[in-house]
Amino acid sequence: MAHAKHHDYHLVNPSPWPFVGAMSAFLFAVGAITWMHKISWGPLVFGIGLLGVLYTMLMWWWNVISEAQQGDHTPVVQMHHRYGMMMFIASEVMFFVAWFWAYFDVALFPGDVHDFARTALTGGVWPPKGIETLDPWHLPLLNTLILLTSGTTVTWAHHALIIGDKQGVRQGLWCTVVLGLLFTTCQAYEYAHATFDFSNHIYGATFFMATGFHGFHVIIGTIFLGVCLYRAYLDQFTVRHHLGFEFAAWYWHFVDVVWLFLFASVYVWASNGAMIEPH
Repeated sequence: MAHAKHHDYHLVNPSPWPFVGAMSAFLFAVGAITWMHKISWGPLVFGIGLLGVLYTMLMWWWNVISEAQQGDHTPVVQMHHRYGMMMFIASEVMFFVAWFWAYFDVALFPGDVHDFARTALTGGVWPPKGIETLDPWHLPLLNTLILLTSGTTVTWAHHALIIGDKQGVRQGLWCTVVLGLLFTTCQAYEYAHATFDFSNHIYGATFFMATGFHGFHVIIGTIFLGVCLYRAYLDQFTVRHHLGFEFAAWYWHFVDVVWLFLFASVYVWASNGAMIEPH
């Protein structure tokens, strides 16, 4: 009776994963910094930290799934999980705002009279002189169609789950995962055939940082949906309780929206026909 539960909240059991995750993240950071400084043991420490972070993520999220299966995710707990996911996506939005800010700051003012280094790097125009931008109406447009189509297939899977169509859930998720992999493959091909690289000029740095981090989010979202597909085969989702799938769909739609802004600004607006010259 002393341990009887008289509330709707879930008090988690003691867990090693916050400590293990923090130590792994520390090793990950130290390894990355020392690797960049060409210290011999840097890659080893980086690899150990990376494996620790990935293992922590796997086990911690597995524990969350187990809690859901045990009935610990009451309506109140689910509501707070939703708030947490909303805050996470909001933080991701601000993350991409930083890249867009960096991009537009230099793209709108390539010949800033107060910034001589910028003028020297860009030649006073945007895109910078000597940069051959990618044609937005070929592979970038194809990738846009792929990602928008994946948004419709994940919505199909979500609707099928709501009406209890298990086969439709699996088919929709399969389509979404395949489209996500296809997007990543096309982006890798695009990177391999780009006429500019990351270093020595600001155009390549902003392009690869913005689109590269988006590609990284696509990979994360594809893994997220792949886990949901596996759980769908295990019949772990119900009509009333499918919070993990719901969060994966939210995340995927967020990735879709970010790509639309990237396609419009980094590809279309920055193509050769949109060169900005100083007044």
